[in-house]
Amino acid sequence: MTPLELVHDKLLPLADLSRRRCGWRTVSQRTVFTNGVFDLVHPGHLTYLAQAAGLGHRLIVGVNTDESVRRLKGSSRPVMPLAARMQLLASLFFVDGVIPFDEDTPLELIKSLRPDILVKGGDYTPDTIVGATEVRSWGGSVEVLPYLDGHSSTGILSSIREEVA
Repeated sequence: MTPLELVHDKLLPLADLSRRRCGWRTVSQRTVFTNGVFDLVHPGHLTYLAQAAGLGHRLIVGVNTDESVRRLKGSSRPVMPLAARMQLLASLFFVDGVIPFDEDTPLELIKSLRPDILVKGGDYTPDTIVGATEVRSWGGSVEVLPYLDGHSSTGILSSIREEVA
């Protein structure tokens, strides 16, 4: 496969990703799931995603659709459209699947994919993570990774706006 084919092979509809997930399960590969907007990928995101991948064998990343981002972050977001954000994430060697979701939370994705490990960043607590109850109910675990200070999309955008003004 060419590098571009490898990237596109990670961008799957839910039914195909679920089948792939079942295949991983049959060979005892633990699947990690995380989600986010990822509209300006920065070192904080890369560190977080690499750490998440290190918790299991396979990493699936759920990505908010453009409309979902606008509902959550306002009309000026996302900076990059969904297709670009997904392609960027799929190009990371430690990401095994990237899937969009249009709801405000990834709960339905989590219930469909049944990850072994659910991960969010340090601005969450285990009790506030959507899907934590469900993941624990099937024997999975929930992990909170440390927040990397000084790296946020909102901060980068504010800095850019100040420079332009």
